[in-house]
Amino acid sequence: MKNLLKSLLIMMFLASFNIQLKAQQQDSIPVNDTLTTESRLKTGKIEPYWLTVTYDKTTHIIFPSKIRYVDMGSEYLIAGKADEVENVLRIKAAVRDFAAETNFSVITEDGSFYNFDVFYSRYPSTLNYDVQKMLQTQKKEKVNDVLFEDLGGNQPSLTEAALKAIYTKNKKLIRHIGSYSFGISFLLKGIYIYNGKYYFHTELKNNSSVPFPIDFMTFKIADKKTSKRTAVQENELIPLRTYLPLTDVKDTRTERNVFLLDQFTLADDKVLVIEIFEKNGGRHPKLEVENMDLIHAKPVTELKLIF
Repeated sequence: MKNLLKSLLIMMFLASFNIQLKAQQQDSIPVNDTLTTESRLKTGKIEPYWLTVTYDKTTHIIFPSKIRYVDMGSEYLIAGKADEVENVLRIKAAVRDFAAETNFSVITEDGSFYNFDVFYSRYPSTLNYDVQKMLQTQKKEKVNDVLFEDLGGNQPSLTEAALKAIYTKNKKLIRHIGSYSFGISFLLKGIYIYNGKYYFHTELKNNSSVPFPIDFMTFKIADKKTSKRTAVQENELIPLRTYLPLTDVKDTRTERNVFLLDQFTLADDKVLVIEIFEKNGGRHPKLEVENMDLIHAKPVTELKLIF
């Protein structure tokens, strides 16, 4: 009887042990699952470019679009945008002969993400790089689209393509909005709309022999009664993107640009005033846009976008 009871106790213990072992095995993460997760992540791997830097010389990288974000992988590197230039990054070694590999990342205004592995070289074979030229000469690869808060749900690459298409096609959709004074003609060639954003296509022509240096440009909503006399503005609109930097308009030259703004409409007693101010000068050409002009904006989808 004692032997039978002892055998039953042993069997019960073994059964309980097996249940606990199975529970532990189910709760734990098998090695295979970890490997599977890693392999899935690798399918989205962004292959880095690589370059060499040195201590006594500066490396410059020209990007196709304005630089919005730069992150250095270590204190071995120092970098920053070139003075008065938005799409050129200058980078060099902060210490001599660093042995470890490091990296840095760049996000540009068109939503592209770039990653670079960096090595030290006392005598780098190349100091200056043109990313646009590299992308054109090599098989074009899809660069990740980074979403910016100010663009809402719009993809930066699509926004950039729309800006480029409007500028390149150079269509004149509007013929009644313009100004001419002191040898400067300022025209609004078109208004486009896509996914809650306006695209304003402008043209500035200098018909005089005196260069027109641009100080700044404003988009403001004003009362119709005051806009013609005192230009009293109630609300300033800040462009989200500008296709080209504002630049001087030399004598007898013409410069065009495309500006991206959030969608809006105007009340009957309001007008949109677009004004350009001359640096150290008194020439301030101005355009006035009414709500009817905004309502007749042309859909961007009718253009063939250029990627």
